[in-house]
Amino acid sequence: MTETAKQDRVLIFDTTLRDGEQSPGATMTHEEKLEIAAMLDEMGVDVIEAGFPIASEGDFDAVSAIARQAETATICGLARANFKDIDRCWEAVRHARSPRIHTFIGTSPLHRAIPNLDQDEMAQRIHDTVTHARNLCDNVQWSPMDATRTEHDYLCRVVEIAIRAGATTINIPDTVGYTAPRESADLIRMLRERVPGADAITFATHCHNDLGMATANALAAVEAGARQIECTINGLGERAGNTALEEVVMALKVRNDIMPYRTCIDTTKIMNISRRVATVSGFPVQYNKAIVGKNAFAHESGIHQDGMLKNAETFEIMRPSDIGLKETNLVMGKHSGRAALRAKMKDLGYDLADNQLNDVFVRFKALADRKKEVYDDDLLALMRDSVSNETHDRIQVKFLRVICGTEAPQSADLTLVIDGKEHQVTAQGDGPVDATFNAVKALFAHRAHLQLYQVHAVTEGTDAQATVSVRMEEEGKIVTGQASDTDTVVASAKAYVNALNRLLVRREKTRPQAEAV
Repeated sequence: MTETAKQDRVLIFDTTLRDGEQSPGATMTHEEKLEIAAMLDEMGVDVIEAGFPIASEGDFDAVSAIARQAETATICGLARANFKDIDRCWEAVRHARSPRIHTFIGTSPLHRAIPNLDQDEMAQRIHDTVTHARNLCDNVQWSPMDATRTEHDYLCRVVEIAIRAGATTINIPDTVGYTAPRESADLIRMLRERVPGADAITFATHCHNDLGMATANALAAVEAGARQIECTINGLGERAGNTALEEVVMALKVRNDIMPYRTCIDTTKIMNISRRVATVSGFPVQYNKAIVGKNAFAHESGIHQDGMLKNAETFEIMRPSDIGLKETNLVMGKHSGRAALRAKMKDLGYDLADNQLNDVFVRFKALADRKKEVYDDDLLALMRDSVSNETHDRIQVKFLRVICGTEAPQSADLTLVIDGKEHQVTAQGDGPVDATFNAVKALFAHRAHLQLYQVHAVTEGTDAQATVSVRMEEEGKIVTGQASDTDTVVASAKAYVNALNRLLVRREKTRPQAEAV
């Protein structure tokens, strides 16, 4: 038996499809959820929290479909502390090869005040609901929401009640990102020492990143005895996000000398799923994001470059290939053929069917006619736009021409295809982008407020593609849209329309009133 095989196993519980999707604007379609779930399953995630089944019919259908398709991972659904939620959750996950019910209630003084329960009343509810869940499913996880701000004596009491009622995993959530590493470890250690039956169950840690310590807090909890980390791809999640899967997994891999724990994650699949989650969620990965950011393996300092040329280990603690990032960036051009494009896309993690290849190839040729050199990031941007096209959006940009310059007014002549019919308008604005957005609004009236407009270049050079991100809000519904083009104004129009299409999807959905762990 190898030394690694002897090490304690840390389970990876991914909640990208539940807590990650609660990030404002990050709603995914049914098909996208199934695709991400399959990728998580393939990379070796132990537990996939697929959604909140009681939230809507869409959430229930997605969790149920993921449960049926899962090959290896345990499929988990979230439920509040009531029989109706728990029954609905069980209906969604029951067909999984390995189902789990995850039920929770807020135990801190602030959260106890919401349902107006005293300590004894809440304790009774915990006993009743966990017992009900265990009568349905052998695998039950229970969470005291806002555990890090719950009185220690009461936390020990309710954890003991949940264990006696049949919970097999006890998750300790830092719901608002309040704790620090030493405190995170002390809390797990205290529960393991004080609570009867603690040695028979698995403790989990669920950290938020409000103070930028989610990864550190999760790893500290593991050192204190937690054996499940709850996390998301790219750290996606509410507010500042959750513990990032790629960070904890790679930390355990790279610093296995001081953290001798193992996971079953195939790390070479990290980069591909990171890119895919960024695409379907509409949340781009920041350039200096640990592990998966564009600059994570970039070196500009002369001293760093010199060291890298002599020995890569001088300034890199892991290899790009460890996370599935190709170390070569072969340039494609207008003379490149379908076979070369297919091979390149496969290197980037996309195994294209013939019809997909044909669509991307047409877009690639059009881009290559406008750009001298087409890089990996250009192709990834093309793929994002191609996937968006495949969703049969109700609104599509067909034609755009703008007049801009130092002399006002600036104007945009725009043609949109809306529900299969063409509509044209000319609108003015304070600059070409403002005029374009005014034109979209004239053709498709809406009350959405633009919260964010952001542009960044995909690659270097004046002929680089621009990727535009927009975030919009309408009556509490927040959506994010993205698009790329060598023309920044065209990319802006497509991103704005992409956000509107996502808003139309959101209008058909409802969200739960209670905030989850």
